Amino acid sequence: MVIHRMTFIVLEYNCERPHRSLKEHSTPEVAYSARPKAEPGPPQADPHNRVRRDRIDDSGSVTLRLNGKLHHIGIGRTHARTHVLLLIQDLEIRVVDSATGELLRKLELDPSRDYQPTGAPRGPTRA
Repeated sequence: MVIHRMTFIVLEYNCERPHRSLKEHSTPEVAYSARPKAEPGPPQADPHNRVRRDRIDDSGSVTLRLNGKLHHIGIGRTHARTHVLLLIQDLEIRVVDSATGELLRKLELDPSRDYQPTGAPRGPTRA
């Protein structure tokens, strides 16, 4: 009985009884309905960000799995066994030395290639 009476009071207060403080003595229901409502914004492409700790292998490369495919990123044999941080944002990758903070490599991953070369000429240099 109390719940029914409270419902009646709330309905009368919000839907039937005009209020002096509201414009044109309207009801709270009318005032609420006239206000613009917040809506979700347009969907935004959320970049895929992650940080990964790894060690450069003896051949001078580090591996990274992206979209279920393993990619090998060439850094250089001079950095073999160096502990690194991989800072990954979508296809943009930065390889940073964990100890010094030195940027070892910055690249945009080519998803069609398994090995991402350093860009240096292959093989020993000839005199």
